[in-house]
Amino acid sequence: MSEVCKELAWVDTHCHLDAPEFRSTLPEIVSSAANNGLTALLLPTVQVSDWGKAKDLVNQCGNQIPGLVYTLGIHPLYIKQAQEGDISTLKSNIEQSLGDPRFVGIGEIGLDYFVEGLDPHRQEYFFHKQLDLAEHFQLPVILHVRRSQDAILKALRKRKVPSGIAHAFNGSHQQAEQFIDLGFKLGFGGAATYDRALQIRRLLQDLPLESIVTETDAPDIPPAWLKGEGGQFNEPALLPRITRQLAGIRGVSEEVFSKAVWQNAMQVLPRWSSLMANKLNPQSAS
Repeated sequence: MSEVCKELAWVDTHCHLDAPEFRSTLPEIVSSAANNGLTALLLPTVQVSDWGKAKDLVNQCGNQIPGLVYTLGIHPLYIKQAQEGDISTLKSNIEQSLGDPRFVGIGEIGLDYFVEGLDPHRQEYFFHKQLDLAEHFQLPVILHVRRSQDAILKALRKRKVPSGIAHAFNGSHQQAEQFIDLGFKLGFGGAATYDRALQIRRLLQDLPLESIVTETDAPDIPPAWLKGEGGQFNEPALLPRITRQLAGIRGVSEEVFSKAVWQNAMQVLPRWSSLMANKLNPQSAS
């Protein structure tokens, strides 16, 4: 690792560290991420059965990645196994987690109008109920936005959700500006490393630097250099290399880019910022 890399603060705002693909090698995955300079990582949960495991994982591995945090939510791809009572369970879990400094918001929630076989009305029920909780508790949200930008924007405008991240953003420039106006940051990762990703690259180049955060979405959305390498998943240790490519596409130095996306992530997720302030300056904790 270069001296420059060691000095930079790398932040992965979206990584499914609790995914089954990592189960047998989790200690190595976490160690590799830490050894590659990853300082902060957000684990968004996707279903009720994952919440307790994610909490345990984050608190067990937090000694290696100081800024390892989690959110609680029901992902639109998991609504088939979800029950309406899960919303009450989510509310109870949020209340119990407010005292945990590693709990930073609600997610991954949203709408997916790309995957076939998902009932849009059932998706909207769970999404709107979770947005209501975000408004009630004044917590940021991690959004899954797949061919659903306008529907999600409409739902957000009806509520006072404080902030959040539109993960793996791939909408229009106009839609991006609307998310930004509502206080959201936009997540970019491995998808932008593909030469054919012209729309994503244009957004990365043209949007305000203050609106951008970095992510891996590991084990999904592998960067271009992993294509064709069978059986190799995306992982958080690749975040620094992905970020360097994003900085190159943006046309700024990796130092400027990494500093900006760190500040953006901490701004939009204030509980994360508080955790990092205490980790980096323990004497300030009260």
